[in-house]
Amino acid sequence: MNFAKALAAVCTTAVTTAALAIGPAPAPLAQRETLTIGFVKVGHLSPMLNVEEELKKFNIDVKRAEFVRYADARTALMSNSVDISAVGPGDLAIAAGQGSKNLIGLTGVAGSAKNLVVRKGVTINDWKDIAGKKIGIAPGSAVWFQWAMTMVEKGIPYNSFTPVNIQGGGTAFIQAIKRGDIDAMVLWEPFESQAVAEGDAYFAKNLEYSQSKSVGAELGLLAASRDAMTNKREAVKRFLWVYHNAEEQMARNPEMFAEAYSKYTGLPLNVTKESAKIIKLGGVLTKEQVRLQAEAAFKQGIIQKDVAADAAALYDDAMTREIKR
Repeated sequence: MNFAKALAAVCTTAVTTAALAIGPAPAPLAQRETLTIGFVKVGHLSPMLNVEEELKKFNIDVKRAEFVRYADARTALMSNSVDISAVGPGDLAIAAGQGSKNLIGLTGVAGSAKNLVVRKGVTINDWKDIAGKKIGIAPGSAVWFQWAMTMVEKGIPYNSFTPVNIQGGGTAFIQAIKRGDIDAMVLWEPFESQAVAEGDAYFAKNLEYSQSKSVGAELGLLAASRDAMTNKREAVKRFLWVYHNAEEQMARNPEMFAEAYSKYTGLPLNVTKESAKIIKLGGVLTKEQVRLQAEAAFKQGIIQKDVAADAAALYDDAMTREIKR
């Protein structure tokens, strides 16, 4: 399949609500505009693949900024270094906790089941089996928050296992599990499926951690700086249309999704095909879920004050709802 050609054919046509559940393509901007966009190379953000090329059709140029971690993208948004980027669902609570109102959540991006990834040769079939195990985590990451809050809601002491803090991207986790430095890892796609596909690990099917009341299954969040929402609102809206259009196409065509996933992340197609089966494109985040996350983060001491209402106020999906009318 020629992915770029297929997507371009769709994006150059005004797509109707009946066909794609989104409204017709907006007109190009009257004057040329530039958006600085943050790119995080994870599979659930594969609709970002051709965004630069597609936005040219709307008279919008893109300056690219690449981030390994959501945390770095959050900092860039809060400082107005980028106009738009993906961040973690819990980053609205973190921003509010720091007294910032400059990060505006626009829409979730995808949901998926989350299972602990366990090194081959290590047996973890039940929550009690994590006792004494060395589990790799990325402290403060979106998936770590899912894991930690699931343990809280299940009444499992966090000190049941030995946390091994791993800095950097998912490759560091893969290397750690290959070396035997850790017994399991709390990670994100595509690295989970990569470890399994390469024969180094397996999914512990009974240790699912995406269903906690306080966090839920959302994998990411598209956000804009308040400055961009004020001064480049129409450009932001066209970015969202391009993103949701590609998202809808990939959600309906698993082969297209897997191919885009491979091109976007640089991973082999055999890995992304498996990972694409796990991820369901399309945001599941709500204002209420943002509030619950912030409330939980405060109760667990992750942030130092109760900013549940402030965090929820930073989530504004009105533009996405307008596009997906």
